[in-house]
Amino acid sequence: MRRGGKGFRAASRGGGFREVTARCGLLARGVLYALVGLLALRVAFGEAGGREADREGALQELVGKPFGGVLVWAVGVGLVCMMLWRLSEAVFGAAGPDGGKPLKRLASAGRTVFYAVAAFSVLSFAAGGGGHSGDQQSRDVTAQALELPGGQWLTGAAGLGIAVAGVVIAVQAARRTFRKHLAMGRVPGWGRAAVDFLGVGGGLARGAVFAAAGSFVVYAAVRYDPGQAKGVDDTLRSFTGTAAGPWLLVAVAVGLMLFGVFSWAMARWREV
Repeated sequence: MRRGGKGFRAASRGGGFREVTARCGLLARGVLYALVGLLALRVAFGEAGGREADREGALQELVGKPFGGVLVWAVGVGLVCMMLWRLSEAVFGAAGPDGGKPLKRLASAGRTVFYAVAAFSVLSFAAGGGGHSGDQQSRDVTAQALELPGGQWLTGAAGLGIAVAGVVIAVQAARRTFRKHLAMGRVPGWGRAAVDFLGVGGGLARGAVFAAAGSFVVYAAVRYDPGQAKGVDDTLRSFTGTAAGPWLLVAVAVGLMLFGVFSWAMARWREV
C-alpha cells in the first residue's frame, strides 16, 4: 500500500500516541463484540440466563469473571482510547492519502461521539452506575427526541442515518475495503484469507444490526411511539421473528463474535 498525502503526514504527528490509543481501542471493541455475540447465541438457544445481549449484558458477563472489575475498567479505558484515536483523525486527518478529506474527518468526528458515549456508559458501569437496560435507554432517548421541536423529523432522520450506516458497513465489508487499512505484507496467504473471512462475516452481521436498529427508530418516529424503538438486545431478538427463526439470530451472533476477533486482528495489523 502506498503511503502519502496530507492525511498520512498529519497522522505521523504524535504517531506513537495515536498507535497506542488505536490498538488499545480496537482490543476493547473486540472484547465487547465477542461477548455480545456470545450472549446473542445464548439467547438464540434459550440459555441467556436473563442477561441482555448488549453492552450492559457483556459488562455483566465480564464482572462475573476473575478480576472482572479490573477487566471492565480496562474496557472502559480502551474505549476512551478509541475515542481519542478517532478524535485525532477528525482533527489531523486519518492515515492514507485521502485521510485529510472533509468527509473522512466528518466520519471520524461521528465515531468520536459514538465512542465517547460508549466509554461513558462502560465507565459509569465500572463505577457502580450500571443496571440500566439498553432497550429502555433507547426508548427513553427516543421519547425525549420526539418531544423536541420537529422531534418526529429529527428522530426519523437519526434512525435513517443509523440504518444507512448499517448498509454502508455491510457493503464495505462485502467489498473488503478494510484491506487497504491493513499492513499484512509478511502474513502468509492463509492468514490474509482468515482475516478476510473475519472481516466480511463480522462486518455483514454488524451492518445488519445497525440497519435493523435504525429501521426501528424510523418506525418509532413514523408512529410517534417511542416504545417501537429497540436497543441492541431487542433488535437481536427481533431476528427470531423472521422466516428463518432463531437460525438468523445464530448467524448474526456468530458474525458479531467474528467481528470481535476481527477487531483484535485490526489491533495487530491496522495502519494508523
